[in-house]
Amino acid sequence: MEFHDIIGTVGVGFIVVMYTLLQTGRMSSENPHFSIWNAVGAALILVSLAYEFNLSAMLMEGFWLLISLYGLVRTKRAV
Repeated sequence: MEFHDIIGTVGVGFIVVMYTLLQTGRMSSENPHFSIWNAVGAALILVSLAYEFNLSAMLMEGFWLLISLYGLVRTKRAV
């Protein structure tokens, strides 16, 4: 496993953990940490995709990152 694979795997871990916490009711999508960790996870996956490009995965993670950043801005404005 190369360094970029490890980075991408950590990113997947962040996203999976946040989604699991959301679905089990232990995290609210209104919590800024939800959007922050989703954005970090997507960014790490995008870094790994820069080394081994996959268009569909790049599009998915790019939108995941943008939507997470939008959610973060939305929750910060609500405070």
